[in-house]
Amino acid sequence: MNLISKDFIRSLMPHLDLMNTIGGGVAQAAMRIDKREKGVVVRIAAPSVSSEKFHVVLNENVLTVYAEFRHTPEDELAAPLFSRVLQLPAGLDLTRIDAVFEGHELQVRIPYQSNAEPREINIKQR
Repeated sequence: MNLISKDFIRSLMPHLDLMNTIGGGVAQAAMRIDKREKGVVVRIAAPSVSSEKFHVVLNENVLTVYAEFRHTPEDELAAPLFSRVLQLPAGLDLTRIDAVFEGHELQVRIPYQSNAEPREINIKQR
């Protein structure tokens, strides 16, 4: 006899994360950075967090990924679930960043600059 369903446990997980955070604990998502041929993929896995709760903010070369919990979308008060801040290195094309949520994982894809090859600059005479 099964008294507690899997759906009930899944619906309870964000609340447990929130209570852990409010109680002084830390709910930190797993993060991995993959270097690929065309760019970098920042992967953030947070199985109990839905895509609507994620936020990705780029300020100059600082990338911040965070998630927040609200009981309803109209609530003004939000509790942070986690936050990760990355200082992005030179050589990435920050104008072409995109983010995709796939299978309980957020992927932030940052391509390399296409003109990363050094080039000689012509000197003009005045």
